[in-house]
Amino acid sequence: MTGNNELDRRVLRRTHETLASDVSLIASEFLAGFQAVQRIDRPAVSVFGSARVSEESKTYAAARETGRLFADAGLAVVTGGGPGVMEAANRGARDGGGLSVGFNIMLPHEQGLNPYCDIELTFKHFYARKVMFVKAAEGFVIFPGGFGTMDELYESLTLIQTGKIGTFPVVLFDSDYWSEMVEWIRIEMLADGLVARADLDLLHLTDDPSEAVQRVIATMGSRAAEGSA
Repeated sequence: MTGNNELDRRVLRRTHETLASDVSLIASEFLAGFQAVQRIDRPAVSVFGSARVSEESKTYAAARETGRLFADAGLAVVTGGGPGVMEAANRGARDGGGLSVGFNIMLPHEQGLNPYCDIELTFKHFYARKVMFVKAAEGFVIFPGGFGTMDELYESLTLIQTGKIGTFPVVLFDSDYWSEMVEWIRIEMLADGLVARADLDLLHLTDDPSEAVQRVIATMGSRAAEGSA
């Protein structure tokens, strides 16, 4: 694992001598990721959240139930493939007899692949992995998490805001955890004109797994209707 961190650092300080081999490694990882996404035979939702959440926590239980409800609704569940929230959502999808997908990442600590993934792939580079989360998804549900979860949240919002992907639902689960961040966006970013009201409207807070699932499904239906109009 230490070697993979060294590879990332080497890519950032790429020299002429290493350029071709580094680009080849990155290209092969994207290809493997696209091939894995092609194996997902149904609409999917990407679920993000902390690897540090314990199995005994309310967050784990809620993520597991959310995964199960998505499976019941016929959606695949895509996560980062690790422990915590990711394990819970994959496990819930397995509980519901659905398709469970894990796009793992090699890290020097904390992240091992959970045992509830039907389709799995471990990445060396975060940026290749994040592309697959977006390529596979019809929506995003984000549970409490740290820097990595924030990175995935704001990556999703930026891609939607800039029109790089369609307008997908971004559901923030646990209103107590997320409400202060949303309020800060409102009183700082929005008030200063740094984001638009429509950008803030992309975010939906909930404490109910059923509501999280229905929000994604409803938006999928609206987008399908617009496409057929």
